[in-house]
Amino acid sequence: MTARVLDLGLKPYREVWELQHELHERVRTGLDPDTWIFVEHPPVITLGRNAKNANVLLSREALAERGVDLVEIERGGDVTYHGPGQLVVYPIRRLERFREVVPLVRALESAVIEACAHFGVRGERCEEHAGVWAGSNQLCAIGLAVRKMTSMHGIALNVSNELSYDRLINPCGLTDRGLTSLSRETGRTISIAQAREALLDAFAREFNVVMSFDKLRMTSRQAHHDTARVVA
Repeated sequence: MTARVLDLGLKPYREVWELQHELHERVRTGLDPDTWIFVEHPPVITLGRNAKNANVLLSREALAERGVDLVEIERGGDVTYHGPGQLVVYPIRRLERFREVVPLVRALESAVIEACAHFGVRGERCEEHAGVWAGSNQLCAIGLAVRKMTSMHGIALNVSNELSYDRLINPCGLTDRGLTSLSRETGRTISIAQAREALLDAFAREFNVVMSFDKLRMTSRQAHHDTARVVA
């Protein structure tokens, strides 16, 4: 099975959110194959269905002064921050049964843990919270929405981003855990391109698919990565 990959570079959250909805309908109805969006966002805070306003530590006005957008969305979970240096992946996939939602979360976690291991970082699950952790520090947040048996939203992997966003929010509503990134854990700068390659390989194996770039939507920096990845 082949899955389409769109590498969008750095794009505003609302623009990609709209694209997710468009692709969700096309994937749901079989017009498009399962599609994985890879993207970075300018600073934005998203509020999931279970978000508590108290977990946003600044007013909308104060956030706007700092250039941080605030968007209420339909994914699960609480409050999440996205910013440059964080790799966000949105898997838009058809599910055969609704009970596949939890296995999808677990599969995403497994793939992220595998990608982290590529850099010598030990990622772990936490029983109480979805995502991937290095000790008590969050490496990757996960929040999905499933509508009409098709998923959207996804993961946010801290690669080389600024980690002081806990001054803006309580990430995922948690006050007893910290934040980390691949770059902090390794003590060297990990690039978005390196993290993307590791995730692509891990997703291909975990989901048993060929990850193929859509050349119509590729960025120029991605032109040399147009070879499909075949699962071993």
